[in-house]
Amino acid sequence: MSATPARVVPGSFLTLHYRLAGPAGDVVNTFGGKPATLTIGSGELAPGIETALIGLEEGVHTTLDLPAGVYGEKNPDMQQWLSRKELRELGDPNEEYRVGDVVQFPTPDRQGQFGGVVVQTGEQAVLFDFNHPLAGQPVTFEVQLIGVL
Repeated sequence: MSATPARVVPGSFLTLHYRLAGPAGDVVNTFGGKPATLTIGSGELAPGIETALIGLEEGVHTTLDLPAGVYGEKNPDMQQWLSRKELRELGDPNEEYRVGDVVQFPTPDRQGQFGGVVVQTGEQAVLFDFNHPLAGQPVTFEVQLIGVL
């Protein structure tokens, strides 16, 4: 008699490979590298992604197409112009900014980082979008559940 495979429930500790992609391609992809480990309910993945994992069996490899909004809607207030003077003070004074570049910025406490995507460049300033890259877009979520505890 074989044991039934473990299923994902809130609080499950998972070892998995996953790929998150939007219409423009992959945002995160652990396939081909080291698997990720995370706990359901800890906020490491968006709530809609965690909900999609609930009930899946250990060993499953599946691809789910999730509707736009899993990472929220695009918030226009999350687009901000930063002057080239500010950018020189924050980072490399010789940095060239191109549309589509992802630029890392220090958090106010200098303990972490967050990214912004260059949307537009001007002579005096650069417009950055600090929304999640998948905000307002449908998401393809591919997952291979290696272990469920």
